Amino acid sequence: MTDGISALDIEEAGAVLAAESARFASFGWMRGTSGNLSVVLSRDPLRLAVTASGHDKGELTPADVVLVDGQGAAVQGGKPSAEAELHARVAALTGAGAVVHVHTVASVAMGHRHPGGIVFQDLEMLKGVGQPAHGVEVTLPVIANSQDMKELGDRLEAARDPRMPAVVVAGHGLYVWGGHPRQARHHTEVVEWLLELELTR
Repeated sequence: MTDGISALDIEEAGAVLAAESARFASFGWMRGTSGNLSVVLSRDPLRLAVTASGHDKGELTPADVVLVDGQGAAVQGGKPSAEAELHARVAALTGAGAVVHVHTVASVAMGHRHPGGIVFQDLEMLKGVGQPAHGVEVTLPVIANSQDMKELGDRLEAARDPRMPAVVVAGHGLYVWGGHPRQARHHTEVVEWLLELELTR
């Protein structure tokens, strides 16, 4: 038992993350060992189960997760993703219960085309991120990449729009979040659909 989190809690979170990773990998969004996912297991103190570093995301098992603290440092398990600190920052900042990071072609291409942010409007799919289908403009922020997770987190905090549960990291990929893993998955699929649509225009 660590901070009230049992081995079973971590294993169950690992099973969820393995299933979600396999789904995203099947879409080609987590090629090789790219991308990472997390789920919040505790708020006080903040603890997350994060996919382990260096694993093929289409072949994860429930054991391929690491328990990390609010700074993304390993509390239990092996080596977490290098971006675990950003997952923790997003969870603390937004109240999210799950965070998804995928490397999609559309997110990188659209981030390059629109470095100031990608505007969506008059699309039925906007309902999938809790916005009206008509009458409003919603911007998906684009932030510059950094290998320093604190700096990247600062950029995300400064740029994020509470109406859009996602940001594009230029030249890198997409971060999306939700209240729980299924909602984070749905948000990811909706935002990626929006990006793919804009890419065809």
